[in-house]
Amino acid sequence: MTSTTPAGSDPAPRPKRRTFSPEYKLRIVAEYDAAPKNEKGAVLRREWLYHSHVKEWRAARDAGALEKLVDQRTSPARPKKPAAEAENEKLRRQVERLERELARNKAALEVTGKASALLEMISEGAN
Repeated sequence: MTSTTPAGSDPAPRPKRRTFSPEYKLRIVAEYDAAPKNEKGAVLRREWLYHSHVKEWRAARDAGALEKLVDQRTSPARPKKPAAEAENEKLRRQVERLERELARNKAALEVTGKASALLEMISEGAN
């Protein structure tokens, strides 16, 4: 059997999760609620949604929490850090990483020096 893709690679790109705007959610909930009982499933199939979507969106709407309908992970309302602050944070993390690496290297060098001194003492004692 021959394969055109390298072993272990995924031939299909990873699908992206859909996101829905608050306006879309409210429109679908209103349309679903207004639909006759035998046409509610058609609304869900047409939009590729599940009943759980409508239940969650309706509960948020009824709680008067329009903010809850906004996806907090991708919301433009999420405050972005200024570029300088983000760069400072990145550099701070880099300095911390380099300091840990330096401490590890110093400890290794110290152990190597002690081992070298011990081997030198042993070789002098053998003479």
